[in-house]
Amino acid sequence: MSRIDHCCIIELPRVTDPRGCLTFIEANRHIPFKIRRVYYLYDVPGGAERGGHAHKALHQFIVAMSGSFDVVLDDGIQKKRFHLNRSYYGLYICPMIWRELDNFSSGAVCMVLASEFYDESDYLRDYNAYLATLGLK
Repeated sequence: MSRIDHCCIIELPRVTDPRGCLTFIEANRHIPFKIRRVYYLYDVPGGAERGGHAHKALHQFIVAMSGSFDVVLDDGIQKKRFHLNRSYYGLYICPMIWRELDNFSSGAVCMVLASEFYDESDYLRDYNAYLATLGLK
């Protein structure tokens, strides 16, 4: 089984009533890690791409809070594209997976829950270096 097979869409709980819907996320219950950081992307210009890196140790959970976008995951062997467009679904990404985000709709908001505080040394920003780290180059 490749590492990309560990990444998956997770459906989050939804509480609905005539006043609207509520979704919640609990660490180590709905997602497989403790949340140490939350950030979000917004006002992404049409045609722009985000991501373009992998993390050595960081786990992430990505949710389209508004609008839609695609996440392309790559483990050096295979690639898989996920279209996120519902605020009650999120994409779990395990460490050592290259990710690129594209195809942002107008008004899209991408929320990311992360397992660690920001640490630049955890990033692999060069794809060839990423492949070399995996022993594939």
